[in-house]
Amino acid sequence: MSGDPSDEELEEIRQKKMEQLKEQAGGGDEEAMEAQRQQAEAQKKAILRQHLTDGARKRLNTVKMSKPQVGEKVEQQIVALAQSGRIQGKIDEEKMKELLRELTPDSKSFDIRRR
Repeated sequence: MSGDPSDEELEEIRQKKMEQLKEQAGGGDEEAMEAQRQQAEAQKKAILRQHLTDGARKRLNTVKMSKPQVGEKVEQQIVALAQSGRIQGKIDEEKMKELLRELTPDSKSFDIRRR
């Protein structure tokens, strides 16, 4: 019977030590990662504001509401183009439509035939 309480005490000590290690290692990392993520998001918004007209920005927001994955992909593409210097001027609504056509997969059509 005396072996059980010492095993429980050892387990409690292990748990406390693991929690302390997690706090030391993870606490600072989480804050740093969150700050880095916010900074990247702010930079992305600034680039989009700089390179998109109002109409193109509205269209992108509409796409993001209906299809978030496609909207994110388009945003990433625009940021990559801007950072590489391949965008001349601003992207208007027509150019945004072309970009969306290129990046969205073709919808599959089904032909149903009755026999």
